[in-house]
Amino acid sequence: MGKAAALCGGGTRGLVSLLSAVPCLACHELPAMSGEPGGRGGGGPAGGPPAAPPGSDTYKGWLFKWTNYLKGYQRRWFVLSNGLLSYYRSSATVRSGGSSWKRVKNTPVLVRKMGTQAEMAHTCRGTINLSTAHIDTEDSCNIVLSNGGRTYHLKANSEVERQRWVTALELAKAKAIRMRNNQSDDSGDEEPASQSDKSELHGPLKTLSSKLEDLSTCNELIAKHGAALQRSLSELENLRLPADSGEKIKAVNERATLFRITSNAMINACRDFLDLAESHSRKWQRLLQHEREQRIRLEETIEQLAKQHNSLERACRGAPGLASGTASISSTAKGSVQSAKGEASDEDEETEYFDAMEDAPAFITVTADPKHHRRSGSNLSGASEGHPEDWNLEDSVNFNEPLSMLQRLTEDLEYHELLDKAVKCESSTEQMCFVAAFSVSSYSTTVHRTAKPFNPLLGETFELDRLEELGFRSLCEQVSHHPPAAAHHVYSRRGWTLWQDITISSKFRGKYLSIMPLGAIHLEFHSSGNHYVWRKVTSTVHNIIVGKLWIDQSGEIEIVNHKSKDKCQLKFTPYSYFSRDVPRKVTGVVSDADGKAHYVMSGTWDEKMECSKIVHSSHGSTSTEGKQKTVYQTLSPKVLWRKYPLPENAENMYFFSELALTLNEPEERVAPTDSRLRPDQRLMESGRWDEANVEKQRLEEKQRAVRRRREAEAVEALEEGKDYEGYIPLWFERKVDAVTGELICVYKGGYWEAKDRQDWSVCPDIF
Repeated sequence: MGKAAALCGGGTRGLVSLLSAVPCLACHELPAMSGEPGGRGGGGPAGGPPAAPPGSDTYKGWLFKWTNYLKGYQRRWFVLSNGLLSYYRSSATVRSGGSSWKRVKNTPVLVRKMGTQAEMAHTCRGTINLSTAHIDTEDSCNIVLSNGGRTYHLKANSEVERQRWVTALELAKAKAIRMRNNQSDDSGDEEPASQSDKSELHGPLKTLSSKLEDLSTCNELIAKHGAALQRSLSELENLRLPADSGEKIKAVNERATLFRITSNAMINACRDFLDLAESHSRKWQRLLQHEREQRIRLEETIEQLAKQHNSLERACRGAPGLASGTASISSTAKGSVQSAKGEASDEDEETEYFDAMEDAPAFITVTADPKHHRRSGSNLSGASEGHPEDWNLEDSVNFNEPLSMLQRLTEDLEYHELLDKAVKCESSTEQMCFVAAFSVSSYSTTVHRTAKPFNPLLGETFELDRLEELGFRSLCEQVSHHPPAAAHHVYSRRGWTLWQDITISSKFRGKYLSIMPLGAIHLEFHSSGNHYVWRKVTSTVHNIIVGKLWIDQSGEIEIVNHKSKDKCQLKFTPYSYFSRDVPRKVTGVVSDADGKAHYVMSGTWDEKMECSKIVHSSHGSTSTEGKQKTVYQTLSPKVLWRKYPLPENAENMYFFSELALTLNEPEERVAPTDSRLRPDQRLMESGRWDEANVEKQRLEEKQRAVRRRREAEAVEALEEGKDYEGYIPLWFERKVDAVTGELICVYKGGYWEAKDRQDWSVCPDIF
């Protein structure tokens, strides 16, 4: 090792040491490579030229990322690869020193490269998936990336550099969307072998890892000695004194020899690596194929087991003495089945949840005391039928609540008076406080609402006409089924309009379920023209497998006034058993276009929100993490929003609020596609569970038949070379949002006019 180290230091001795082995690992001081960033010839300062052109699969470079109001923009190293944008505090892992993961025949292998201890401690700070992300540009140098509740605010060093990144991001996003639409599921190729095969794979993988390490080392040495050779040649060309020529030429020859030996070592290492990979590739393919077949058989077995449990459950309903215990066992078993499938799936894949399985003959049910799942007769139509003593143990409850997702979306308007107050605000920052409180208020009813709303049928609508009483009217329509998406439009004669196009993305994580609403919410005030845009945070349902279900909200909401450029950054703190903070805490700061803070927001998303006007701000002490705190001196807090108390006996009525209790009340003159007219939902609300199950299956099968017909029409149009538009929403139309650049569904008019005429001839027959 001593001789090899001397060679790396530029000496001429010890050349023989490279003839029989890979060059040494002792030297860590390698020269710069022309293509590397971060002080290695390709972009030392932030925003320097990235390491790859925008059209390549991998794109790297320095950008400034917004962290918080205390530290502002910080310099970070960004890597764009395979549709994922990740960032680091330094470029250690992508430099010549550091560690990285590579794949050998779809098997992840850790490749260790030479580097310092600081480089070895280098870790990824965050990743965002571009397939569902929105890319926006605020000014000549800024880039905004948002995906669900995660938002990155980035700043390039120049407008040219910003455009390079935007081009690379757009190309990567398009490629990721194509891959997702093609449904190219290669997860089976990446699964590890079974336990019996791990020992057989361990030896070859270890050898391959060693060979890859050899290749990496040789690559570094070629770069080092190639640079030294170039310097020597330059010195030779500049010689003036003949006396120096002999010594310089000798140095050139020695370095050329060293370069040749290193190249030969790399070639030999490559040959060994390829030979080893080829000799084991067929065996690995057989093992992976076996694993795929085993997984398919397991899924088929699980599906059959679920169907048997459903059949057994239906049979046991006829035996009152066994109904309670059997239904409970059935629920537990099915819950285990669903969790097993969830754990077997890739967490990076989108997971859709439907009201029922394609072939399932009945709901997944659990036993419960029927009195805890009935609404009182005074609050619910049809619920007054029968008496508690007439209920028996054969009653069961599914995981739904008797409201659709469209009605849940309309519940966001429960505290609409906050927007009525915001209209009267003279200051845009004060108005922002009321808008922020309104955005938080929509989560107040979710703390106890663990039941799942009905998935709307395609073309289903829900109206809430309160124009005379409360000054607004609301309309929702289910505009897509795969992925499920709903469009919402609200007009208030008191001076504001709200619209949104929401798609729900969910991921099962084993013990909990993450629900991520995708899409922006728009709010515009008529008189001032202030246009606010924000997105919802992530909702997490805990204790999916065992324990009592509970819901938490976490993430950040950034509300932007696109007219005045005011901003409000709200943080929903996730619950932690070890935290001393108040549970469900929400904090935020309202600032103007110049970044000056005007108000501090504080409260909880299930109780109340307050705002405090800032009179003075100063830099405080430095925290243990090295962050400098900002101290705000404020006036006394003002309560903007406080949650309404739940109705009496709310625990027996799905914990519905006063508004939610009225949403399913029958109303005349509504469209035939309105959620109030959905028969399975109405039957469930009345407690007629078996009939509700039958109706639900009928409606879902009817919807499947329509979908199959559309698919056949699409195939026929393709064969004939014609265009096929697919499903067209009835009351909404797809447009590109001028603010966000997204393709959304906006209200095109006609519904309320059709209601006045009672002309519903354009409505499809979905019920």
